[in-house]
Amino acid sequence: MMFTSLKRMIRSGFVGFWRNSFLSFSSIVVFSISLLVLGSLIFFNTLTTAFIAKVKDRVDVNIYFTLDAREESILEFKKTLEKMPEVSKVDYISREEAIASFTEKYKDNTPIIEGLKEIGYNPLPATLNVKTKEPSQYESIANLLENKDTLPKNISSIIEDDSYHKNKLIIDRLSRIIPLVERTGWVLSIALLIVALIITFNTIRLSIYSSKDEIAVMKLVGASNTYARGPFVVSGVMYGIVSGVIALVILAGLTYYVDLILVRFLSAYPGDVSGLKNLLFSYYVSHFIEILIVIIGSGVILGGASSYIAVRRYLNV
Repeated sequence: MMFTSLKRMIRSGFVGFWRNSFLSFSSIVVFSISLLVLGSLIFFNTLTTAFIAKVKDRVDVNIYFTLDAREESILEFKKTLEKMPEVSKVDYISREEAIASFTEKYKDNTPIIEGLKEIGYNPLPATLNVKTKEPSQYESIANLLENKDTLPKNISSIIEDDSYHKNKLIIDRLSRIIPLVERTGWVLSIALLIVALIITFNTIRLSIYSSKDEIAVMKLVGASNTYARGPFVVSGVMYGIVSGVIALVILAGLTYYVDLILVRFLSAYPGDVSGLKNLLFSYYVSHFIEILIVIIGSGVILGGASSYIAVRRYLNV
């Protein structure tokens, strides 16, 4: 008996979905927009995270050593820095690597190359390039370098200079801007998601309003609340599935198109932006199963739950 009732509810839901074609079309359009908003939030957060990570990676502090500094002492200090909880990465650049990189960078600048030849020796010091997990943590590195008493004597005597104070203004600004961008992104995401949910629920409620007489008749002839709700919940689930598929197709084209715009925009950027090219579409392809589950699952839950709630007010006959 229960199986028969379930089969009838599902069949009625399918019939109602196809019979009320205009209402179904309107609901699917609104559902698709809502699920597109949800999908766009996923990619917005992905893009924001990638940009923030790239900006963080561009910020660093260089520690310059005297020309006569022994490599063993520098590498020993490198190990000390790597043990600090704030530090994410420390790279050692020898004097030979520094002059090779400098020569390659200015190989077309004849006066500079000729000037190096005139000097007759390598004027560039060995360097430690330090990156912290957050821009605000560079200050602790600067404090360590400035407090000579806490450094071993063989280290403090070979440190010539550092780039923290030259980059301090940029580091301080990033320390304030990055958390603000992250918080703003979350607030915007939550606000848009709430708006999408409200619009979707109201759309379902309007579509069910047109069937209030049908619900009343079902109740008058003895249908249970579950049986009266069933066809509308099934229709809501169908709205979610169809809208989810449409949203996935649009998101594929949208991410590909946005990537093309990013490539054109970033082609003029002088830094290394390879990690940002084709970011969104690659993310869509590599995480397609997860995105499909989120989008289709959200559509099914949203459609079914909205229909279940919206029918309730018409059950008391």
